[in-house]
Amino acid sequence: MRHPLKTGFSFGLTSGIITTLGLIVGLHSGTHSELAVIGGVLTIAIADAFSDALGIHISEESECKHTKKEIWESTASTFLSKFVFAMTFIIPILLLPLTTAIIVSIVWGLSLLGIFSFYIAKEQKVKSWEVIMEHLVIALAVIVITHYVGDLIGSIFG
Repeated sequence: MRHPLKTGFSFGLTSGIITTLGLIVGLHSGTHSELAVIGGVLTIAIADAFSDALGIHISEESECKHTKKEIWESTASTFLSKFVFAMTFIIPILLLPLTTAIIVSIVWGLSLLGIFSFYIAKEQKVKSWEVIMEHLVIALAVIVITHYVGDLIGSIFG
């Protein structure tokens, strides 16, 4: 895979999974509202995908070593990856009871992150379990923290 596409894809996938999981877990524990969770996912899929794409765009420009075409490929790849991966979390929310959908979303997101982490480790020729565990521990920390923040906000404002 060409560097610009790989940059955007890896950033979009990781950010799309971790940000969306944090959001849906936090919103669920704070509101228990399907509407709030769906609205949050759609917001992440649009606003955060544009934000991340612009962030990659500016980051790649600041390195002063990429062509305009490479910069725009990274930008588009980031947006599309973030948007698509974030939107996949809508499917279980629409099809399942909300609590079940959250569990399915966590399993889905951690599975995707684990598979991609395995791919990265193999490409770098390092121990795959170390890379997978590092990435999954960070994702799980986000899930746990956002759950308790959602609980706290729900108890204060609910």
